Amino acid sequence: MEEQKQNEASEAPKEELKKAELPELKPGQTIRVHQQIKEVEMTEEKGKTKAKERKRVQIFEGVILKKSGTGQSATITVRKISNGVGVEKIFPVNLPTIVKIEPVKQAKVRKSKLYFLRSYGKRMKEVAA
Repeated sequence: MEEQKQNEASEAPKEELKKAELPELKPGQTIRVHQQIKEVEMTEEKGKTKAKERKRVQIFEGVILKKSGTGQSATITVRKISNGVGVEKIFPVNLPTIVKIEPVKQAKVRKSKLYFLRSYGKRMKEVAA
């Protein structure tokens, strides 16, 4: 009896962690990742410091360079060019702060790891199209 309760208890969190509305993610795909960010602003009034917390959604749009892992531990590496500087972010797919992942377009690629895009620099946008 106790073993059944433990099995049921261990299965419940796994079901909660699954993202139902996750699109199919492939390397070469341009996506928008909507991530919820907490901003803490410290203000000083009458000698007392107050922390003001604000939540907002930050959008990171870029090309998927690679996809690694399966299940709960799956991650994607997304790269974009921001002000002439390449920025890469690794997102765990099941991160609770990710509001949604929205595919923009799919480029035709033949490799599963697109590390060669790093050397393209500013021309990456042309390749991804």
